[in-house]
Amino acid sequence: MRLLLALSLSLACAAAQAQPTRVRGTISGFDGKTLSIDGKTKVLVGEKTEIVFTQPITLADIKPGDFLGVTSRKEPGGQLTAYEVRRFPKPLNPGHRPFDGRDDQTMTNATVGAMVQATSGRELTMTYEGGAQKITVPENASISALVPGTPKQLVPGAPVNLTHDADNVALRIQVGPPKL
Repeated sequence: MRLLLALSLSLACAAAQAQPTRVRGTISGFDGKTLSIDGKTKVLVGEKTEIVFTQPITLADIKPGDFLGVTSRKEPGGQLTAYEVRRFPKPLNPGHRPFDGRDDQTMTNATVGAMVQATSGRELTMTYEGGAQKITVPENASISALVPGTPKQLVPGAPVNLTHDADNVALRIQVGPPKL
């Protein structure tokens, strides 16, 4: 029984260590191999690291049928208000869920079913298997398309959202234009 318990704990620890770690912040430096985020976190950029760039676009560039990742705030009445809209080149993790474990923020990865001008602003109807969400997109929401990126875009001042493995090697880096 103890052996079974020890084996179970070992497997659980190994599985936890295998989970990628997420880091968000601003690039403070990159020497071609090591990426520094917020002057604290250092992550290695390897040959297999995928880099994607968040190319700014407008809401008019988004059409029904596009696949989006929309990060929203949940308002007191339950209404979702987007603060970041990203058009993905292909579907990725469809569905609707809490974002970063917070009850007041959500992530909706889904297909645009409709886009209308509503009294509260522009409204997207996002559909995914088993559900749909209506999300208001205010004028100040960040809107971008994810396109292939390069290490040349890993410059100080650029926002990043990345995952890395247990060896601190970046698996995927999403980088945006530097904030001025």
